[in-house]
Amino acid sequence: MKQFKITENDANQRLDKFLKKLFPRATRSLIYKFNRKDKIKIKFNGSEWKFKKRDNEYKLQFWDEIKIFLSDKDFDELSKKEEVKKVNKNDKFNKKDIVYEDNDLLVINKNSGINVHPWDHKTKESNVIAQVQDYLWDKLNSLTFKPSLIHRIDRDTSGILMIWKTKNLLTRLVNDFKDHKKVKKTYYAIVLWKLPKRKGTIKDKLLRIENAKNENKVKIDNDLGQTAITHYHTLKEHIFQTEQWVLILTEVEIEIETWRMHQIRVHMASLWNPILWDKTYWNKKLNSFFERNYWLKRQALHAWKIEFLHYGRDKKMKFEARIKDDLVKFIEKIKS
Repeated sequence: MKQFKITENDANQRLDKFLKKLFPRATRSLIYKFNRKDKIKIKFNGSEWKFKKRDNEYKLQFWDEIKIFLSDKDFDELSKKEEVKKVNKNDKFNKKDIVYEDNDLLVINKNSGINVHPWDHKTKESNVIAQVQDYLWDKLNSLTFKPSLIHRIDRDTSGILMIWKTKNLLTRLVNDFKDHKKVKKTYYAIVLWKLPKRKGTIKDKLLRIENAKNENKVKIDNDLGQTAITHYHTLKEHIFQTEQWVLILTEVEIEIETWRMHQIRVHMASLWNPILWDKTYWNKKLNSFFERNYWLKRQALHAWKIEFLHYGRDKKMKFEARIKDDLVKFIEKIKS
């Protein structure tokens, strides 16, 4: 027999759904059978003396107590989860990349070249989820909830990522991200050439291309596409000469009102100001040149700042992720 108290992260879910998460190797019919055979009993929120059988639809409350009448062998076998991939020493989450952390929230400055989610269970490549779970492992106190990403950024984009540690606040913030009006996201980018205006707005609609075989999954289509709004603001311009070309590179601040897939990359390319080293939406010959001569090996796009309402603290918060060293060193090199 096992006995647990329901934490805040496990509360407010149906009993059968809680049990399915607790016992991932059990069928739903087996879980119903456990309840039917009185193997699951609950004491309501410390206010009752006896443990009682509850319906499958019963919604667990914070500080409920639950008894599960299974043998240790059966419990261990049914609750066995997929093994969390061990993070290699060199791939471990670097605490220097923590922008902010409290009991509810972890904000990190993601490196480029790493996926936020695992793409293939067979791959040995690390990902942000694995790193975060490795970092937070000893701090978790939930039977069924794992820290979750609130949003995502591309593999080759660096910058701010937010991971929520508590389920009830995660749900509220996810809704804010879907609505967009309560969250402000600002990016830093290096683009080719001089922008048409120092400040401007792009409103071309974007259409996702289904079944695309490569990353070129988005195009401008003002008839069939979805609304997309991007604001840009020139920060600095750099003019320099190589053996082959005279080039202008522009550092730019970009704010997005809508969060379409590849929105910034496609919108900036539509102005003939593509993100530097964008493998999909610009010139591969120039990309190769910058890699050979300036050691730049990824798109020059960085999720820079974010503003949102922190429900755990009931106040608006703003964070900034320092621009990564590879982009800083690249700018220093072209200036010299």
